[in-house]
Amino acid sequence: MLDQGAPPQNHPTAAPASPGFAARLMRRKPVERLVAEGGQGEGGALKRSLGLWQLTMISIGATLGTGIFVVLGNAVPEAGPAVTLAFVIAGLTALFSALSYAELAGSIPVAGSSYSYAYATLGELVAWVCGWCLVLEYGVSVAAVAVGWGEYLNELLDGTIGVTIPSVLSSAPGEGHGLINLPALIVVLLAMVFLLGGARESARANTIMVCVKIAALVLFCAIGFMGFKSGNYADFMPLGMSGVSAAGATLFFSYIGFDAASTAGEEAKNPKRDLPRAIMLSLIIVTALYVLVAAVAVGAWNWKKFDGSEATLAAIMNDVTGQTFWGTLLALGAVISIASVVLTVLYGQTRILFAMSRDGLVPKALGKVHPKTGAPRLNTVIVSLFCGVLAALIPLGKLVDATSIGTLFAFGLVNIAVVVLRYKRPDLERTFKVPFGPVLPVLGFLFCAYNMFSLDTVTWVVFGCWMAAGLVFYFLYGLRRSRLATPES
Repeated sequence: MLDQGAPPQNHPTAAPASPGFAARLMRRKPVERLVAEGGQGEGGALKRSLGLWQLTMISIGATLGTGIFVVLGNAVPEAGPAVTLAFVIAGLTALFSALSYAELAGSIPVAGSSYSYAYATLGELVAWVCGWCLVLEYGVSVAAVAVGWGEYLNELLDGTIGVTIPSVLSSAPGEGHGLINLPALIVVLLAMVFLLGGARESARANTIMVCVKIAALVLFCAIGFMGFKSGNYADFMPLGMSGVSAAGATLFFSYIGFDAASTAGEEAKNPKRDLPRAIMLSLIIVTALYVLVAAVAVGAWNWKKFDGSEATLAAIMNDVTGQTFWGTLLALGAVISIASVVLTVLYGQTRILFAMSRDGLVPKALGKVHPKTGAPRLNTVIVSLFCGVLAALIPLGKLVDATSIGTLFAFGLVNIAVVVLRYKRPDLERTFKVPFGPVLPVLGFLFCAYNMFSLDTVTWVVFGCWMAAGLVFYFLYGLRRSRLATPES
């Protein structure tokens, strides 16, 4: 017998049934809602001030320089002369993912990059995991790049005034007599100052730095080619394909940042048209320069001479010319160019947290926008201080692989998201489509998985601990505070 005091299930006063736990984890944010909320933050809105040129420069600025100035010295001992092949493998992995990014950036032009794409297609839990990986990708790569910046700063100071910063103040604990890497902390704080001025001012400074870094790499190729010895390529793959795979996984770090333009979706003037173009243009330019510089470097120096030093290119130029002037000049270019990587990657990190804050998954304070500059100020300060401390206290080698695995995981999810969105929303307007249907996104996913499993066990343990910490935060905070968990007013 029915309880006479309880309204029947179809009665208008009956409370709607609460979604189950699994349904809450899988709830998706509609594309239309993502786009409608674009640019809006606590207390203000982001300003649309970036065109195709600035967006392309942001992606190049975030990508070009890191691998070739900093990581090349670590990758050559793993692969030998075949490091050029390792760059191509890493570039192909990035290319497949870049195609997927281009399609999603054109159809979902919002801040948040792959986090937002996953939210629209794969559900909230997967989106959180993706966003947490992006925190690892962007935040930790800022720190890793800043460490390499300090190496080139010392090279510059030594070549100009004959003085270097003592290792106790320029190395992280555990590296010789290191106590703190002060230069790494300083460059992150300088980038923070630029970002607090707003997106347009930061983009202008970045464009100048990108032009300097391209000129520096072209200069290296011109001088390095004078010392080119074909005999250095006599044994092209001395460590076998396993060495090439290991180097390729490490060098994938060099391509982190090509997706930075997608984090500017809410500050682009014409995001649907310009974001896909900026992503593809930047990747083509960066890959061509990476392969060219790596080929010249190994041709000028026998691969056995590479010892993991971050200032390898400057040392090669000094060796080829017999003068310190050219190495010093390259060090100046590297100091400027690596600073642009710190600036643009830090920019991307703040915009991803801005998007996550707007969705309620992280504290609202991270989404508060300054009404005059259009910059999320508190977000920028917190992220910068976190990355600066990390750069000052953690050695470079321990940061690079941890960054790569987080990035590969996020990129893999983007490739899946393209396939899912094609199936669920075939009617959605797309200004760019990945060719050959689902084939290339699937290949992109497989390339990401291959490179992930090429990384060592320690990196996987670090990644697992990072994921566990992220899931604890989500279940204690984000799951209940998500804006999708409460009805809109």
